[in-house]
Amino acid sequence: MAIKESELILNPDGSVYHLNLKPEHIAETIITVGDPDRVSNITQYFDSVDFKTHKREFHTQTGTYKGKKITVISTGIGTDNIDIVFNELDALVNIDLSTRTVNKTLKSLDIIRIGTSGSIQRHIPIDSFLISEKAVGFDSLLHFYNSESIQDQETSNALVQHTNWSQSKSKPYVVKADKYLVEKMQSDKTVSGFTATNVGFYGPQGRILRLPIQDNGLNDKLASFNHSGQPITNLEMETAGIYGLSKLLGHRAVSMNAIIANRATGEFSSNPKQIVDDLIKYTLNKIIE
Repeated sequence: MAIKESELILNPDGSVYHLNLKPEHIAETIITVGDPDRVSNITQYFDSVDFKTHKREFHTQTGTYKGKKITVISTGIGTDNIDIVFNELDALVNIDLSTRTVNKTLKSLDIIRIGTSGSIQRHIPIDSFLISEKAVGFDSLLHFYNSESIQDQETSNALVQHTNWSQSKSKPYVVKADKYLVEKMQSDKTVSGFTATNVGFYGPQGRILRLPIQDNGLNDKLASFNHSGQPITNLEMETAGIYGLSKLLGHRAVSMNAIIANRATGEFSSNPKQIVDDLIKYTLNKIIE
């Protein structure tokens, strides 16, 4: 049965609505970044860039790095944008846009997030590389999908109890990264982590400017949480949504984090651009290994 025009929206040229992309525009290996300007920061290392487009905060470039075809796309900040980007990327490879029908044979993309993050553990220093082995989402995105089968309910329930989680907030959901990509990206230059994906940068991450927050001790509770030997290590704003939608759609995903702040010690990197650039080069070289 064809998907209705109101559900799968296409532009007049046949490209998907928000990303402005057609199937031939993307590779099977995709790097996502939050900041649109970071797309060019990555593709500056490519042998060639064969395609560019942008619409709103979604900037895309596809080219080759040491002979491997890679697409780099910006998502903007937050899991609401992840919902748009990942559904439309999947549509490009798994839906026939001309007939609006799901392909009989489905493809799996490799998706690697490169982003910044703040540690909440003293032993994870600034200017380090952290790979998210799993992530907990404090947004409600995954609860809008039939997703219980991919969630780690045991860890989620333990976190709710440990933090005395407010019932007025969405229940946290926990999803693991793709094991193959985690192992591929690991080295003696990386640390493994359990990432918390927040719904905002200020109050939701415990920052107070003029507004009081509901739970002043939440970051301390998160930092002291340890389930099956795995503590929560860092805060950011996309990873849990990336892991959840990737698993539901049959794609592989991993999140690479440049730790530019340590909330426990109050430190901030003296050169955040350099550590992000170092992580970009590290990730590109691990992709082609």
